[in-house]
Amino acid sequence: MGTAVSGSQMLIALVIGIIVLVLLILKTRIHAFPAMIIAAALIGLIGGMDPVDVSSAITGGFGSTLGSIGIVIGFGVMMGRILEISGAAERMATFFLKHLSRKHPEWALAATGYVVSIPIFCDSGYVILSPLAKAMSRQSGKSVVTLGASLAVGLVATHHLVPPTPGPLGTAGIFGADIGKMILWGIVFAIPVVVVGVTYATWLGKKIYQVPAAEGEGWEHKEWKPEYEQAVEVAERPDLPGTALSFAPIVVPILLILCNTVLSAVGASGFLARFVIFLGQPIIAVLIGLLIALYGLGAKITRPDILKELEKGVQAAGIIMLVTGAGGALGQVIRASGAGDYLAQALAGSAMPAILLPFVIATALRLIQGSGTVAMLTAASITAPILGPLGVDPVFAAMSASMGAFVFSYFNDSFFWVVNRLIGIEDVKDQIRVWSVPTTLAWVTSGICLIIVNAIFG
Repeated sequence: MGTAVSGSQMLIALVIGIIVLVLLILKTRIHAFPAMIIAAALIGLIGGMDPVDVSSAITGGFGSTLGSIGIVIGFGVMMGRILEISGAAERMATFFLKHLSRKHPEWALAATGYVVSIPIFCDSGYVILSPLAKAMSRQSGKSVVTLGASLAVGLVATHHLVPPTPGPLGTAGIFGADIGKMILWGIVFAIPVVVVGVTYATWLGKKIYQVPAAEGEGWEHKEWKPEYEQAVEVAERPDLPGTALSFAPIVVPILLILCNTVLSAVGASGFLARFVIFLGQPIIAVLIGLLIALYGLGAKITRPDILKELEKGVQAAGIIMLVTGAGGALGQVIRASGAGDYLAQALAGSAMPAILLPFVIATALRLIQGSGTVAMLTAASITAPILGPLGVDPVFAAMSASMGAFVFSYFNDSFFWVVNRLIGIEDVKDQIRVWSVPTTLAWVTSGICLIIVNAIFG
């Protein structure tokens, strides 16, 4: 009986903590970072932990989580700032346009977003690249809805799934997942998300046919006809950095991290192998990417300007690191209180597949408060102590939390407004069709892929 009472107390504490967390984020001026710490403290105290142990669990969980991924977030965001201001993102778009299809620029923009969003926040990436979508719409006669939604889908796919983007990097840290495997599986899972999203965007552009006005600002709305569309002319801009240099800050760290994962998996032990493993540690690999960006892409930018941009990157990284660390603290308290083990035992006897628990919780949190990053990190924090005892693969568990946060982006998500406003979509019904539906398709597609892959490899 005592164990049952103790278990019930833990569960009640967890439920109260989650309710308080959601209310604090939604209804008060308290930011997600202190809200998560408050929720962690409540769960520990109501769950029967010693107050001193609660404090130790919070600080220990915060420190251990940031110890693994905090530096990588900082380096990654600084690198993203240089890619933003140097023209590298536009160079990547030109490369994909030339080598994929000038008749189907939507795929070129989706591929650009897919690569660019790995180190750059998707909001920033869309602001930088949306003028290209408008220009390509004018040249090709394709609806800006097709082009803008395709770009946004490419950006959001890797933003949710591929480290060192802060969200999936944070979920990896909370679950203790291998970063190299996270990158590899994230790249794989993001492909069907993009394919489904671009296919939908192509269909939608024929229903909402909108192109830039022939003269001046504004937009023209017409009924779509196939003869409106033609191949895009690729204009070379000599002021942009070279293609190889533009891709290098992203591609080199990813390759190094993947080499580290492969060599570690096969137990390579020679000096050269160990040195490559060292270079492939996420901290070192992303630092190398940052240095390539600094001394390659940033060579023509003055020292004061580049330092100012790097500081902007640090400011952007700061809040992400705090929320990620708070997620680790929340998870550690759930773990230390025993609520995680108690729920794990209950889940083991239920019909729900354990791999879907982070997905379901992230889905609910995303719909309630809007932020995909907060949803995935909070879901990871709540479920990591539960899934650990059940033997769920940490990589797929982290992916599950990240994927659940795709669902139905709408008015409480800043990216919803960024996407719609920059391509001139004003009608609420059309705004939902342009962005809420594609993110829900991404949610469904990624969830199905996760179930299949986890059944085979999990």
